[in-house]
Amino acid sequence: MEQFVIEGGHPLKGEITASGNKNAALKMLPACLLTDEPVTLYNVPDIADVRVTAEILQHLGVDITQVDPHTWLVHARELRLTRIPPEQARLIRSSIVLAGPLLARTGRLELPIPGGDVIGRRRLDTHVLALEKLGAHIDFERGAFKMNADSLHGADILLDEASVTATENAIMAAVLARGTTVIRNAASEPHVQNLCHMLSAMGAQIDGIGSNCLTIQGVDRLSGGEHRVGADYLEVGSFIGAAAVTGGAITIREADPQHLDMIGLVFAKLGVRWEVRGHDIFIPSGQELTIRRDLGNRIPTIKAQPWPAFPSDLMSIALTVATQAAGSVLLHEWMYDGRFFFTDKLVSMGARIVLCDPHRALVYGPTALHGVSDISSPDIRAGMSILLAALAARGTTTIHNVRQIDRGYERVEEKLAALGAHIERVTD
Repeated sequence: MEQFVIEGGHPLKGEITASGNKNAALKMLPACLLTDEPVTLYNVPDIADVRVTAEILQHLGVDITQVDPHTWLVHARELRLTRIPPEQARLIRSSIVLAGPLLARTGRLELPIPGGDVIGRRRLDTHVLALEKLGAHIDFERGAFKMNADSLHGADILLDEASVTATENAIMAAVLARGTTVIRNAASEPHVQNLCHMLSAMGAQIDGIGSNCLTIQGVDRLSGGEHRVGADYLEVGSFIGAAAVTGGAITIREADPQHLDMIGLVFAKLGVRWEVRGHDIFIPSGQELTIRRDLGNRIPTIKAQPWPAFPSDLMSIALTVATQAAGSVLLHEWMYDGRFFFTDKLVSMGARIVLCDPHRALVYGPTALHGVSDISSPDIRAGMSILLAALAARGTTTIHNVRQIDRGYERVEEKLAALGAHIERVTD
């Protein structure tokens, strides 16, 4: 098993280029199933979850060529199988989004319960309700779905929650359905927009991109083409946090700053600021990390909410940054009841955190963190949060189970080392 060994206390300096959006790539690859023509995807992140997705598509009969580390040629000329292999489906949460394109293309599939991060209950009911509205028949037994549809038809769909993956599943099923589909309470994250723009370039008719109400006019077929995966704003936010906790100054190239406005407002509560320079952002050194109190001298709250509000996947990063900021702040993660179950690991490094309940954590800062010799990464974002703490800590930290971090961050140790971090990947 591989692990990271980090000697903390070294400010980050230099520049890196943002990787492609993990959550966009994991949906744009399945979207290639919607056409029998070749599709080329650029700026695909070279991460574990992308490789698992490609393996699943190849199992179904899709021809995939990795032209270079970040360019994939995908050709779903024929689909031999519609059964998703359990051993791979359980590795990633996004295996569920194969349902929409497979129903649209073949009218059937078998899908085990998807896996992914263990951060609390992650219900799939919204997917089922949306696909049934479009004409799918779905049975669930013994931990697996069996889905079929003689034909899909347009529908008025009100999602019972603004689920990102359910929105994406409904979009991909609707683009080839007969008639008009309206999806209300739709998610509108950058990766949802990236998927919609890709499908539109392939010939889909989608109105309302970027809003919470999408109108889709079904078409007979989609064409191939070339599409670019946008910057991963979660990786960008993580490296902003890394610069802040180490007192460093870094430039992040091709960061797609148009998606960082709300992240900027929330990080400003912790005293973190940056400059937009065209498509890049610059995080200066010497920032005074001080928590900005609400009116009336009240403790501020950082709350995860659907886009365009602060994303849930950056709550762990914000929590680590808060440990290095002067003052107190309450973080409220209402979506997942296991998101903060890694805070004991930060406490073992010296952080002052009170886990009020599964959804709320009160952080008192700043605290001098110290390295620990044995700490594990429970999920992608918690793992990155612990890595940030290790960069800020005095002494050496060893992080185990770094496969979790690799699932969402591309060669993170190489990027950090290029910025001056003392980090090494070793085999235990």
